[in-house]
Amino acid sequence: MGRAGMKWLSGLSWLAMGLAMAVIPVRADSQPDRPDDIVLVSEQWNGYTEADGTGLGWDLMRELFEPAGVQVQARVEPYTRAVGLVQRGEADAWVGAYKNEVEGTLYPQWHYDVDEIYALSLASEPTPTLHTLGSYRLAWVRGYEFEHYLPDIVHFNEVARREPILNMLDHSRADLYIDAKPEISFILQQTKEPERFRTTYLAAIPLYLSFANTARGRSLRILFDRRMAQLVRSGKLRPIFARWKQPYPFDLIDIPVKTGMRQ
Repeated sequence: MGRAGMKWLSGLSWLAMGLAMAVIPVRADSQPDRPDDIVLVSEQWNGYTEADGTGLGWDLMRELFEPAGVQVQARVEPYTRAVGLVQRGEADAWVGAYKNEVEGTLYPQWHYDVDEIYALSLASEPTPTLHTLGSYRLAWVRGYEFEHYLPDIVHFNEVARREPILNMLDHSRADLYIDAKPEISFILQQTKEPERFRTTYLAAIPLYLSFANTARGRSLRILFDRRMAQLVRSGKLRPIFARWKQPYPFDLIDIPVKTGMRQ
């Protein structure tokens, strides 16, 4: 066969390949280098990011990523370890970050939820307010660093576990314990006398995913912001919050008191 014949066959081959490629569907939001999975890490929060993969937080993550072709791999780790895994690029993002919480990781434009922050105290003590926190001895879980997000913090102590909190308050080793609403509710379930304690709302702080500063992290952050814009506009996240009996965060968004970098 001469060169002309070879060129004719070659042309048919390219035409066939072109027709085959033409019928392959392409996702409207596809990125050439987008991963097909995302490794998310979180502390275990009751009814939010449970070790068995259930909870509001995990449901939100699946709705955000999986319809776009990115499978969620959920891992539960202590909070500081979760942050470290993302910083080292061993996980793609951690759940429940505050804005600019840690240097060297990537924050999206959109938050996906808010953390309702409460103070737990003895009911016999004066009711605290957001602007009197500086006069109290505070406690919270190590790694949360509320001093960067609540005003006028002076005296505080970080604890490793939530179990001894009620004893700390009873024995006056702290005046107030600061945490998110579900965690404080869980603590109060451990006492037969919950009426002895008071919970006081302080603020709502937007929650973000914090992404690894890697090619995967940058690609997934772009997808996250795109999906959040679509889902908030369509209202598709609202039923997930309703199913878990939690307020829809995009109806009433509280501006955090402080948004500075945690150190």
